[in-house]
Amino acid sequence: MIWNAFAIALREISRNLTRAFLTVLGIFIGVASLITMVTLGQGVTLALKDQISSLGSNLLSVRPGAGFGSASSGGVPRFSEKDADILRDQVSTIAAIAPVRTAALSTIYQNIARTSTVTGTTPIYFQINRWKLADGRFFTEDDLRSGRAVCLIGQTVRKELFTEANPIGAKIRLGRASCEVIGLLASKGAAGMGDQDDTIILPLSSLQRRMTGKLSAHDISQLSISAIDGSDTSSLIREITAILRERRNLQRNQDNDFNIFDTRQIAETLGSTTQLMTMLLAAVAAVSLLVGGIGIMNIMLVSVSERTHEIGIRPAIGATAYEVLLQFLIEAVTLSCIGGLVGILLALGLCLGLSYLIKVPFVFNPGINGIAFLFSAAVGVLFGYTSAPSPSPGFSRIYETTNLDQPDRRQPRGRRYLA
Repeated sequence: MIWNAFAIALREISRNLTRAFLTVLGIFIGVASLITMVTLGQGVTLALKDQISSLGSNLLSVRPGAGFGSASSGGVPRFSEKDADILRDQVSTIAAIAPVRTAALSTIYQNIARTSTVTGTTPIYFQINRWKLADGRFFTEDDLRSGRAVCLIGQTVRKELFTEANPIGAKIRLGRASCEVIGLLASKGAAGMGDQDDTIILPLSSLQRRMTGKLSAHDISQLSISAIDGSDTSSLIREITAILRERRNLQRNQDNDFNIFDTRQIAETLGSTTQLMTMLLAAVAAVSLLVGGIGIMNIMLVSVSERTHEIGIRPAIGATAYEVLLQFLIEAVTLSCIGGLVGILLALGLCLGLSYLIKVPFVFNPGINGIAFLFSAAVGVLFGYTSAPSPSPGFSRIYETTNLDQPDRRQPRGRRYLA
């Protein structure tokens, strides 16, 4: 009986294709919106985590000032290389630490000039911040001790200065000194704090001796710290804070004049925030499914009115009230399921296109696709039941035509239902 009812439902839908299309329009727009919002939200969350992860492995970044930026650190003393040595010796959960000195210097190669961010540090910095080589080599401890004028450049610097040429072995001018390019860094892209590939990295001793000078022992602008895997970063931050407060002679009533940036906590916070926003957008998109359900209910009410003759004949030939209800219910569910399937296909196309445009990963989630389809089917059941003939005891009616012997051809035959 159910298959027969399904065949009848398809026949009735095919008789009014335009009306059926307009009926399911709200359903497949709602399903497509729901899947697209959730899929893109998950892609953005994954992209944010990847970008934060690209900054480093369990990375803590310690900087002077109460917050990030030059405005917040003005007048605040920087760190010294001795600070890095003491933290390395006294905190057991630190896997590696690298002092960092940054400066904005004019960069010249042949007739091309630009301003680049130059970073002076130690060889362990590349491991902490997960830098990989595209070509050449990293500088070594021997380069650091001797203050050799060698450097590695990012992909943005290569494009600006060398276009497609191989920069390895070329000499560029940084400020007032010449420096040999010994390595090309692999691309890391943007990470919310600017272009990571627009960088030049060289030994800290080379930067201090040849380019910026060393006017004070406290000339380190940042400490990059990698925590041991599995360690509690909250406890590590407390230990680092206590040691630095002591070294910077801060009293109990004084606030920290440095800040600690924890990439793991930032990644978790951003991930939770984007997931919450995704759920809110999905809830808004789900409202359109309810709107589509109301459209189904309205069309089914019209269908019931148009098929009064059929509804009256069925009980007369032995159909029960529940069989008539089932027929209209199956029609409503068929419409909503067709809309759900079309919505899933539309969502897949939208997600692929938008993921490519906004440069986020496409994350196919079978769960949300199944939930959206089941939700559309549930909408069909709910609103189909609401609009179908009620299976109450008074529903069983006999279709009767009056004046059968001498019909009045001037007027339509009178029709009525008898309980």
